[in-house]
Parts: sequence; structure tokens; C-alpha cells
Amino acid sequence: MAYDPNNVFARIVRGELPCHSVYEDDQTLSFMDLMPQSPGHTLIIPKVAGENILDTPLDSVEAAIRVTQRVAQAVEKAFRPQGLIVTQFNGQAAGQTVFHLHFHVIPVYAAGALNLHARAMADAAVLAGHAEKIRASIADT
Repeated sequence: MAYDPNNVFARIVRGELPCHSVYEDDQTLSFMDLMPQSPGHTLIIPKVAGENILDTPLDSVEAAIRVTQRVAQAVEKAFRPQGLIVTQFNGQAAGQTVFHLHFHVIPVYAAGALNLHARAMADAAVLAGHAEKIRASIADT
């Protein structure tokens, strides 16, 4: 599959679509998943075009991994889950639904099961509040 420059994440990077931003630098962008599997579910993407980890330039993958760790630390601090899942899908058969490299930081709570991946939209006000909590935690690191 060829990279689609009009995929939703590419459009977010270009500022054509809004997001609940958590962190941004010159190489990466992190924002709330609109269809979270749990409260605090956050995405990290490189800003360069790349469909998955197999075809994205290594320096962009490295930058995204560094930010994934930083965001995971902030999510853990902000939400105090019992665990964190950090995942990344390559190809439709593996569960990838947006074909732009991205990493998921998914908090896991003892009291509840995870929502299904990419199934139900969350309330925008809730996502905005979650983003603010994570931004505040990133600022403290």
C-alpha cells in the first residue's frame, strides 16, 4: 500500500484537522485518541510521512519512541493506572486503522476492561480535560 498523504494523521500534522494535543516538537506530535480504549489513551506520531514502522525513516521512528516514553511517563503520573500498554500496529491484518506510523499509550485500570480499538468516539470535553492533565504532567518532567 502506498502512503496516503490525506490520511487523518497527516491532515492533523498539517493543521487541517483539530486534535487534543498533548505534546509537540519539530519531529513529533502527541494527542488524545478520539476513540480511546481507556481514559488517558494517547497517540504519538512522527510528523514525516510513513505508513508504518517498516517504511518510516529511522530518525523519525527514534524521535517517536523517545516521545512515547515521555508521554507514557506523563500518562502514568496524571492517571495513576495499574499498568500501561504501549503498542504499535503494522498493516490492516495487525489492527492498523490509520496508515501513518503511530504509537498508542493505553492506561490499564484494575476496575475495568479496555474498550475495543477504534470503535466509539469519546466526548470532546473529556478528551480536552485528559489532554490538559497530561500536558501538566509533561511540564513537570
